[in-house]
Amino acid sequence: MTTKRAAPFGPPNRIRAAEVGMMFGAFPRPREVPVSIFNLLVVAVGVSADAFAVSLAQGVRIRRHLHRDALLVALTFGLFQALMPLLGWLLGAQFSSFIAPIDHWVAFTLLLLIGGKMLWEAFRADHSEQTNGRVRPRELLLLAVATSIDALAVGLSFAFLHVDIVPAVIVIGVITAALTYLGVVLGHRVGTRFQAPAEVVGGLVLIGIGVKILVEHLTA
Repeated sequence: MTTKRAAPFGPPNRIRAAEVGMMFGAFPRPREVPVSIFNLLVVAVGVSADAFAVSLAQGVRIRRHLHRDALLVALTFGLFQALMPLLGWLLGAQFSSFIAPIDHWVAFTLLLLIGGKMLWEAFRADHSEQTNGRVRPRELLLLAVATSIDALAVGLSFAFLHVDIVPAVIVIGVITAALTYLGVVLGHRVGTRFQAPAEVVGGLVLIGIGVKILVEHLTA
């Protein structure tokens, strides 16, 4: 009676070979999955909600050159909201374990600091320096980073689902830019009528968004 010898390369070895071959191009990668434009729009509006709220607070501070500053805010937020999913997609699952434990703390800290600064300025006795208020580039960059960190996680999920990343980041960037431009204009109209109270509300909005991000991640 003869016994069958086990093949030197069983199923586990074939799987490993396929994985290695995929890494080095010997086997095709999983096909990228097209996502419907409706689903992309829903994702884009979802990830840009915080950016829209922050843009309202930025619009409160603008006193002149409204459309120029609104365009600057829109382009900055739109760029970061597009780059973060792309970065998450490129990183894939490799670095998610390092990013996930701290991303919400980074966003919370940045929004808390900037929101607190807005409150301090709103309660100062002398508002003369703020009458010609403009968007501050350094703060704008920090806010863009803080509000786009969640989009990094969206990019990670795109990598897991093999989503076609190019149309996804374009739609997210364009939607964010449009919404934040609108947010700045609306915030400006409120700010010109109710300067100090509007700045208090703007600061509280930033702090509230930071707390929301932190609580959502800690209770997830």
